[in-house]
Amino acid sequence: MEKKCLLTIVALGLVCAIGLVPSVVAHAQDNVEFMRDRGIDENNTAPGIVKQKTDKGRFIRNYRQQPPLIPHRIDQYEIDKKVNQCMRCHDWPYNVTENAPKISETHYTNREGQALDHIARTRWFCTQCHVPQADAPELVPNTFKPLERKQ
Repeated sequence: MEKKCLLTIVALGLVCAIGLVPSVVAHAQDNVEFMRDRGIDENNTAPGIVKQKTDKGRFIRNYRQQPPLIPHRIDQYEIDKKVNQCMRCHDWPYNVTENAPKISETHYTNREGQALDHIARTRWFCTQCHVPQADAPELVPNTFKPLERKQ
C-alpha cells in the first residue's frame, strides 16, 4: 500500500511540475539580457568590413612566441583537410621563388617530436593561430603592454 501511495504522490508532483514549466520558461525569456545589441530573432546585420592593414609592412610581435600576423588578404583562400593555399607560397621550396617567409621548422615536427618531410597535421590549419593584420578597434578594453625590447 505504501508503494502505491508513494507512486501517486510522485505522479502528482510530476504533473504539477510539467504544468509549471511553460510559465517558468516564459518568465525567464522576459528577463534575458543579450550580449549583443538586440535579440537573436531581430535583424542582425554583419559588422562592416574591416580595412586590412597592409600599407606599413608587417606588424611587430608583442610577445615572445606570438604567431606572426598575416600581412595580406586571405578571405578567398581555401584551407580544408586536403588543401591549404598558404602552402603554395610559404612551404619550402616555394617560399624562395615566391619571396615569402618560410614557415617555422616547428611546423614540420609531430607531437612525438619526430621531424617530418611535410607539414604536421597539427599545424595544417594556419588560421587557428595566424590572423590577418587589421586596423580594427578593440572589442573589449585592453591594458596589455608589450615588454620593453632590449637594444
